[in-house]
Amino acid sequence: MHRSPFVRSKPQKPARNWQVISAFLALAGVALTTPSLRVRAQQPTSPEAQTPTIRTTVELVNVPVSASTRRGQRVIDLTANEVKVFEDGVEQKITNFERETRTPLRIGLILDTSNSARPKLPYEKEAAQQFGDLILANAPSETQIFLETFDSSSSIVQDFTHDPDVLSSKIEDLASGGGKALYDAIVFALREKMLNAGAPEEMRRVLVVVSDGMDIESQHTLDETVSMARMAETMIYTVDTAAYGFSNPGDKNLEALASDTGGYPLYPLRDTPGTDMQSGYLSHGQIDDTSQNKAEGAETGELSSERMANLAGALQLIGHDLSEQYLISYKPTRNALDGTYRSIKVETTRRGVILRWKPGYFATAVQKKG
Repeated sequence: MHRSPFVRSKPQKPARNWQVISAFLALAGVALTTPSLRVRAQQPTSPEAQTPTIRTTVELVNVPVSASTRRGQRVIDLTANEVKVFEDGVEQKITNFERETRTPLRIGLILDTSNSARPKLPYEKEAAQQFGDLILANAPSETQIFLETFDSSSSIVQDFTHDPDVLSSKIEDLASGGGKALYDAIVFALREKMLNAGAPEEMRRVLVVVSDGMDIESQHTLDETVSMARMAETMIYTVDTAAYGFSNPGDKNLEALASDTGGYPLYPLRDTPGTDMQSGYLSHGQIDDTSQNKAEGAETGELSSERMANLAGALQLIGHDLSEQYLISYKPTRNALDGTYRSIKVETTRRGVILRWKPGYFATAVQKKG
């Protein structure tokens, strides 16, 4: 059963480990932009006031939503009357509902280039190139992708670009290294790129992580990484590269990174053929998989060409999902910018439809100088 990506916390009670995020980000020196918020300031009544009182309110919250059937087929005909949105358990009035959001994307493509990824790197590179072509080919110029690699350290190989040829060239030159620090790589991407990628109400922020989910050297924890993603209003999609036939402890890390931030995990190499979106939907003959090579048996754990070709299919599925998201907007009934985390839940009355959405936001105003 798909795990609903919203914060399982009751109103007035802090979610697990999120209460430490303010201190964490302060130490990191991050200048935060407020997710999906617009700020209204009331000027002091007296110009002589030395300590003016500024009251700010949440004007609008934007929630990207993806809809699919249990078989992984996208649902593109939902209406506003079939959807409900809740903030901290309280139903909100939807003020705007777009069936195909035109909000541009800011995407970070993070590839594992550690020693363990060496045998899979050629397939990762080919899949990443196809993903870039799919996203950028017909997208507006505001939609851009940056490329990051990681082993024991992280590196931005290509800054945000709208040119698929430039991105493809940088991907082609990638080589594997040593070590593995997955969480540090994600935090680095969030801090250095996503927090400066444009206002969240104007840009959808997404990280696509291609990795086996293992981490042996990071200074940051899984909880800190998820917390940073929520503060940066960034949804994470993960593509597992672990070989079929082997138990992979990293699977649970990839699932937490994705499900707790509003994205979803994909396991194109893990399971036998099926139709479920998360566990084998990329079977032989599906989603551009045309390879007939079965010389290396998947059941032995070896990386067959057919199985590895499905990495490209997984990234293509993410690309289609991002291009067909809904955008729901509402003005919260609790509209004070008091720094608290507000959980979001989206429901539909249509049977058999699975929704994924931004799990919440921090109601924190940007402090401007001057």
